[in-house]
Amino acid sequence: MFTALMSMALLLQASPLAPVTAPAPTPASALSLEQQTALRCSAAFSIVAARQRAGDAKAGAYPPLATRGREFFVRSSAQLIDQTGLSREAIAQKLRAEAILLNQADRLDSAMPGCLLLLETSGL
Repeated sequence: MFTALMSMALLLQASPLAPVTAPAPTPASALSLEQQTALRCSAAFSIVAARQRAGDAKAGAYPPLATRGREFFVRSSAQLIDQTGLSREAIAQKLRAEAILLNQADRLDSAMPGCLLLLETSGL
């Protein structure tokens, strides 16, 4: 399962600066608020970490997320699979949908303060 989750992380990070072309975002209404937040923050950390690796100055203003963000992504994704019974593919689709939404306007910057707080409280 770890390898599949890392593949999802790499998929989200593959082309962070290019437009994301994926199926239309699917609402995550079946998820609890906590699960939806974990999903959103996982996608946000993946995007920011990829942009940091690419040398994006704006992403560099955030704390380094390559290690802690990836660990949050992997743990949250595994927990979502366990809690919801959704397949890895379904979680990956929800993550891609969140990435699409976060890449619009200033949604990523709006999400990051809460996500960073969640990362701190996670103990990672």
